[in-house]
Amino acid sequence: MADSSSSNPPVSKSPVRIDRASLERVLARAAELQAGTGDTPEEFTEDQLLELGKEVGLSPQHLRQALAEERTRSSVTTDERGITASLFGPRRVSASRTVPGKASEVLATIDAWMQRQELLIVKRHHADRIVWEPRHDFLVGVKRALKIGGRDYALSQSHETAATVVQVDDARVHVGLDADLSTTRRRSATSVFAGSAASAAGAAAMIVMGVVVPIAVAPIVIVPAIAMAGARTIQARVVSRAQLALEQLLDRLERGEIGRRTGDSLLSAIVAAATAVPPRR
Repeated sequence: MADSSSSNPPVSKSPVRIDRASLERVLARAAELQAGTGDTPEEFTEDQLLELGKEVGLSPQHLRQALAEERTRSSVTTDERGITASLFGPRRVSASRTVPGKASEVLATIDAWMQRQELLIVKRHHADRIVWEPRHDFLVGVKRALKIGGRDYALSQSHETAATVVQVDDARVHVGLDADLSTTRRRSATSVFAGSAASAAGAAAMIVMGVVVPIAVAPIVIVPAIAMAGARTIQARVVSRAQLALEQLLDRLERGEIGRRTGDSLLSAIVAAATAVPPRR
C-alpha cells in the first residue's frame, strides 16, 4: 500500500511579513519580556547598541544619528504643564539639527556666536555642552537698547541659554539648543499679581467710601483680565523671538555661514571691544 504522506505535496510556508508599526511593538514587547527575566542589563554601551541594531537590520549610521538626538534631547525639556504655563505660556524653547563639522569646532563656533552676537557670557562649560547667561555690563545694555548692528538680541531675555553638540559620524554633529525664559514669565506673573492686589485694595477702599458694590468690585475682574492678556502676549513675543534666534543659528551652522563676519559700525566695534573684558564677579 502506498504511503499516504508521499502522495501529498509538501506545503510551502510563505514568509510572514511585518509592517513597521508591528515591528516596533514586537521589539518593545520582546525587550519588556526579556527585562522581566533579569537577563537584560539596565544600561548599554554605544557599541552594544550598534551590535544590537545590526541584528535587527538597522544601519550604524541611523543608529548613531538616533543616539546623538537622544543625548541632546535629554538636555532639553520642552514638555510643560501646570497653571503657570497655561496662563502665561511656555518658559523654554528649543531647536535641534544635524549639521556638518566636528563637535569641538562646532561648539567653539557656537560659543563665539553667543558671546559676540547675543551678548551672553559662559556660565558653565562641559565637554559637549555650554550654558550661557546674559551679560549686565553698562555698555552691553546700551548696545541692546540701541540694537546696534541691527540685531534683536532675543536671547538676552533668557535666564540661561545652552548648546549640546554630539558627534554623529566623521563629518556631522547633532546640535541641541535651548533657552530658559522663566525670568520674563516670572516678571509677567508678578506684575499681574501686583495689579490684582492693587485693584482689590482699590475696590475695598471704594466700598468703604460707599460706592455701589458692583461698580467697586468691577476692577477686581477687569484689571487682572487685561493684565493677564497683556502678560501672555509679551511672553508669546519673547518666546517667538527666542525660537527664531535658535533656528537662525542652526540655519547658519548648516550652511557654514556662521564664521563669516558682516560689516559692523564703528560704534558696534567700540562696544564690542569694551565688552570683551569679562565683568568682575
